[in-house]
Amino acid sequence: MIFVSKKARFLIILLIIFIAGILLLNNADWILKTIYPIHYQEYIEKYSEIYNLDPYLVAAVIRNESSFNPKATSPKEARGLMQIAPITGEWASEKLKIDNYSVERLYEPELNIMIGCWYLNILYREFGDNLQLIIAAYNAGNGNVSRWLTNSEYSSDGKKLDVIPFGETKAYLERVNRDYNRYRIIYKEGAKGFLKYLMQYTLF
Repeated sequence: MIFVSKKARFLIILLIIFIAGILLLNNADWILKTIYPIHYQEYIEKYSEIYNLDPYLVAAVIRNESSFNPKATSPKEARGLMQIAPITGEWASEKLKIDNYSVERLYEPELNIMIGCWYLNILYREFGDNLQLIIAAYNAGNGNVSRWLTNSEYSSDGKKLDVIPFGETKAYLERVNRDYNRYRIIYKEGAKGFLKYLMQYTLF
């Protein structure tokens, strides 16, 4: 449990009151949705429905993978909104029978989101709806996650991870979970719901 000094707690309360004032303005929902946008919403909703995903999870993945930049390219050559690796793109093009596929087409928002949602659906089926494993596998690869589950240093029961050995993956999992929660609250409950969430996780 984290203990906070009286002065720090007072400052936190003042900050929350200030934020509450902003959130209670008429434009509060618009402000929050500007901070947490869902660009390419049509494609996200379309392929989330096809592949039985929560669109807010897809938005959280995109936010962390590319910040909604369709031209994003990683040092490992992963491309586009959901940072699809060329090898994953080739695999998807065969399975989904994508006509005229090329690696450059991974920069196309709709195609990238389609492949990313297809791959997330595969991870869901592989890891049995365990969101921790699914998000970790999207970052580190399903092979790594499967190996971690068989290692008693990382998993005590072979079903969940007690330790994530990759620091990058651990941080990624925390960020995606955080943003997934925020997207759901902002778009389903609005400013009042987000304020309640903020108070809960700031004070306790």
